[in-house]
Amino acid sequence: MQSVSSVALSGIGAASMQMGAAAHNIANMETPHFRRQQVAQAAEAALGGVTTTLSFSAAEGDALANDLVQHKAASYQYIANLRVIRTQDRMMGSLLDMQA
Repeated sequence: MQSVSSVALSGIGAASMQMGAAAHNIANMETPHFRRQQVAQAAEAALGGVTTTLSFSAAEGDALANDLVQHKAASYQYIANLRVIRTQDRMMGSLLDMQA
């Protein structure tokens, strides 16, 4: 099992990839024959954390509403994982203070 910070860092990476894909889709929605980028996440059963894969939509066209929601959700995921790392750092500091 990985540390809490490693799991949270994998979540930050996944959220970053989702935000990037959504931003790419929004920026290119008027491009002829455009195929949207899609991000799939899977839990790492043995190690903890998450893995991500990037693929392209089978159909051409945009889905602006979906991309806007995906971008906002990914930003919340990013913030949540960042707070996990901050909390772990504070807890580690408290434990070190207690031991000193």
